[in-house]
Amino acid sequence: MNPVAGDHAFALLRRQCLLAVRRPIETANPLLFFALVSLLFPLGIGPEPWQLARFAPGIFWIIALLSTLLAAEGMFRDDQEDGTLEQLVLMPQPLFVSCLVYAAAHWLVTGLPLVLLAPLFALMLQLPVAAIPALLASLLLGTAVLSLIGSIGASITVGVKRGGILLSLLILPFYLPVLIFGSGAVQFAAGGHWPQDQLLVLAGMLSLAIALAPFACAAGIRLSVEAG
Repeated sequence: MNPVAGDHAFALLRRQCLLAVRRPIETANPLLFFALVSLLFPLGIGPEPWQLARFAPGIFWIIALLSTLLAAEGMFRDDQEDGTLEQLVLMPQPLFVSCLVYAAAHWLVTGLPLVLLAPLFALMLQLPVAAIPALLASLLLGTAVLSLIGSIGASITVGVKRGGILLSLLILPFYLPVLIFGSGAVQFAAGGHWPQDQLLVLAGMLSLAIALAPFACAAGIRLSVEAG
């Protein structure tokens, strides 16, 4: 990446993070959803520790997936409304770099806080302490993949009114492998084994997503801007 593109990427990342800080209610919605659903699950399936521990890996990953999906719809919405996306398309800097920055900002605001909150709710749901490192590792890798995949769906539906349902239909099938291997890693760790294979698969997914998702996202933004 040349210095100009690097400066552009840093400035755009700083802008997105500042905007997230200035919209605390919108930014906190996925985190509140994560916390509330984590608190409600014990009421729904019962307070028995063995039962909570059995379902905890799947619970965490389903909540993380839905929280990330909840925040993905607004990834480009405001910038499309005020014309910023159109300016990004016209700028000399590569558009795929901007798309990568948007996905990174989305992960910093949504995915990383989920990772930081996870140990607290893991203990509440009786997940074995030995499985918490695997939970954190899987969430670090998996939520980044979810943000990158979500950027593709958000770029395609940014010009569609009430595009949340369409966004869900587009990207949920691509979220399922992340859910399967992420929850599988935690289940494997809860059984007393380090889930090396599952984490390697998640790392491979992340590498593939970093290589391909920004270009697909850039194509989606160009189509949305031209259609608008």
